[in-house]
Parts: sequence; C-alpha cells; structure tokens
Amino acid sequence: MKSARQAIAEDPRIDAYCDAVRAMREGRFVFDLDTGVGDALGVLGEELKALADHLDWHLSHAGKLHEITENVVGGLLLDDVLNRIFESFQTVIPYNRIGFALLSEDGRSARACWARADFEHTRLGNGFSAPIEGSSLGDIIRTGHPRIINDLERYLDSHPLSHSTRLIVAEGIRSSLTCPLLSDGKAIGFLFFSSVERNAYEAVHQGIFLRIAAQLSALIEKGRLCSQIVELNHRLTIEQQELQQLATRDALTGVLNRRGILEQLDAQYARACRNKGPMALILIDVDHFKAVNDRHGHAVGDAVLKEMARRIHRDLRPYNHLGRLGGEEFLVVLSDEDSAHGTAIAERLRRLVAASAVPFEGAQIPVTISAGVVQAIDPGVAGSIEMLIAVADKALYEAKNAGRNRVSQRIIMAPSD
Repeated sequence: MKSARQAIAEDPRIDAYCDAVRAMREGRFVFDLDTGVGDALGVLGEELKALADHLDWHLSHAGKLHEITENVVGGLLLDDVLNRIFESFQTVIPYNRIGFALLSEDGRSARACWARADFEHTRLGNGFSAPIEGSSLGDIIRTGHPRIINDLERYLDSHPLSHSTRLIVAEGIRSSLTCPLLSDGKAIGFLFFSSVERNAYEAVHQGIFLRIAAQLSALIEKGRLCSQIVELNHRLTIEQQELQQLATRDALTGVLNRRGILEQLDAQYARACRNKGPMALILIDVDHFKAVNDRHGHAVGDAVLKEMARRIHRDLRPYNHLGRLGGEEFLVVLSDEDSAHGTAIAERLRRLVAASAVPFEGAQIPVTISAGVVQAIDPGVAGSIEMLIAVADKALYEAKNAGRNRVSQRIIMAPSD
C-alpha cells in the first residue's frame, strides 16, 4: 500500500506545479494550471495561480509606470508636466479629474494652482485656498501617505464645513485619492485624483503612488521652478521695457524725450542714407510760451505743453515720431512715406493747435505754434543729423520772425551730376 508521501510524489499536479514555478522564474506568468480537487495540493495550486496573477499585474504595471515616467520626464514647465500626468496615468489609477495645490511658503495653507478634467463646469478653480491647520490635509503631510475617500457625499455629511469638498461634490465627483508631494523631505503640495464613481480607489492605488512619489514630486518641483524662472524672466522683460520707456519718455507730456526722439532721428537718418531716399523733420516751438508762464504760472504752462503734445501725437500716424527736445521745443521725425509732405503735415498741425484754446481750471488759454520744416532729398548731403536740426532751426527762426503761428520750409537738394 502506498504511503501519503508516495501518493503526492506520483500526483501529476506536482509536475505541473514545477513547470509553473519554472515559467514564473523565466518571467512567464500566464499559463493553464489544473489544480484538481480541493485537497491540500489543490489549495497549493490555487495559491500558485494567485501568485502568478499578482506577479503579472505588478510586472505589467511596473512597465506602464516606466513608460509614464519617461513621458512625464519630457515635460519642462509645470503645466506641461501636469498635463502629461493627466494624459498618462489613467492606465494605472482611475480618475476623471486631477488637481494640483501648492503649499504656501510658511506651510499654513494650500492654494489650487492647476486642474484638468474630462468634463466641463469645474467649480474648484485656480486660486482657491484652504488652511492646513485643523484639516485632513495636515494629517496627510504628517504621515506622508495618500488618503482615500470613496464616498465624498457621506464625507461631506460628516464634514459639512469643508468648502472644498462641497465644491468637488457639486462637480459630480464621488471618490478621491489625495497624494502628498515631498521634495527633499519637505512637503510642497498635493495631487488630487478624483473620480465620478464611488469606491474608485483601493489600497493598491496608494501603493502605486508611493512607488513613484519621489520621482513625481521632483518632476513637479522642477516644473514649478522652471515656470517660476519663465515668469520671472517675463516680469524682468516687462520691467526692462518699462525702464526703457522711462528712459526715453518725457515725464510731463508722455511723448519721447530728447534722448528718445534723437534715437528715432538717428535710425531714420541711417535708413534714408542707406536707401538714398528723402527724409523730413518738423521743429516746433510754442509761441510766446514765456508770457504764458509769466501771466498764468507754470502749472498752466505745463497744461499747455501736455495738451499741445496730446493733439499733435494723436494726429500723427503711428510710424511718425514726436519728441520733446526741451522746454517748449518739439521735434517730429517723419517716415519715408510722409517725408514728401512735411510742409503740409506741419501746416495741419499748426491749424490743429490754434483751432481751440487750452482749458485750465475754467480759463481758456489760446495757444499757437511756429514750425520749421527741413526736407532732405538726399540726407547724406547734410552730413549729419545735427546739420538737419540746424537747418530746421533756421526755418523755425524764419517762421517766428515772420510773425509766428506760421510754417517755414527749407529744402536740402541732392548734388547735381
């Protein structure tokens, strides 16, 4: 009579189990295994099948996680990293919505910075802030472990003061997986995976996040820092532009100051010389401006200059430039297209200024201007921008000597062949 040990040794299931173990050792986890009746060997066989399924699941998810992290690593800015997470993680964690919140520098509050969902009409938007003290988020930071809530409606019933839960439930969300983000051991924020289904999350989803938490946190921190650098660079660019504006704008009138208008003149002169094309300047002076200051005071004089500059600037085309050379003297640098019409433009500006008085505290201050125009058929003949201004100044002097409120013109001809 055979002993129990002999019977087991001769059982064909033993060879099948050995084949199964060898297959798993070689990385193959899907196979048919007849476990037979529910005796001890049958129980062992069922355990082997469960082990194979478990190893197959973890191996396939490890491969997916590797693919996901490779994809997410390609993101540079924070929005890019988070968008890549949203587009990649549904193969391993179920969700309809992902949100990202950043901790304040003092760690006392979390502010929603980004969210994306596969449905419309989200209610918990960017800028929403919640205190950490006394909230469940504080427990997540202290433990460093993700938190699962599989019935948010029930959770809201027991936490009626949770405004964030009320908003997320109003969106249709029913389950959440809240994941802490740590960088160098310090909490930096949270990722919120949310589903419209109840009981969407299991402990395995916590484990998945914990397996990639350090890398994911580092990527988000990198993206956040890169975004801050980009934002800082943008702000610096704006500030540089503002400083440039301050450096080239007249504080009183807002038009170009002496430096700014001379830069425009220099550029136009170089372009005209390079193209051997015409150019024209208009030198403008406010008539009897000293008398205005003496009779009405400097505040009225400032109002006159501002209003005169406003009228002229508004009338000029965008590619013509107006600047204040100093005092009551202004310079207009005309574009290539308008250079042939310098005198007509100056006359139009003269009439515009003289057409109506400048109002100031109930008074009406009559204002006129005189203008000297220089038109250079070949600007290179003048030799320099200083010479062009000097010729325009002579024309202006002629207009003033002729009685003011006039336009005088001088032309610099090209040399004859």
